[in-house]
Amino acid sequence: MKKIKITVMRMARYEDLIAKYENPITHACDLKEGQVFIANGWKRPEGMCESAWESMSAFVMTLAHGGEDIYSGWMKNKKSAMISCNDGFRPVSFLIEAMDEEAD
Repeated sequence: MKKIKITVMRMARYEDLIAKYENPITHACDLKEGQVFIANGWKRPEGMCESAWESMSAFVMTLAHGGEDIYSGWMKNKKSAMISCNDGFRPVSFLIEAMDEEAD
């Protein structure tokens, strides 16, 4: 099983949807663009948002176990995936890449 590199690529924020539909909240996300997490195989990295992890964990598991070419030709790098968290107000896009390094 391989380690997986997860990079925060982009963070969006839809103020119009937030104003119209969301109840006020004081804290939504601690992630920063460029932030990198290393998953030890299929295990959620410390500090990774649980909701984001739920959105990507199946892809991480597939890549960690040697799977590739998800959705037949979707990604230029067959050992990667681009996944967004499921927050419709503040979606975060993650690049998930299988590393050559074996998981512990």
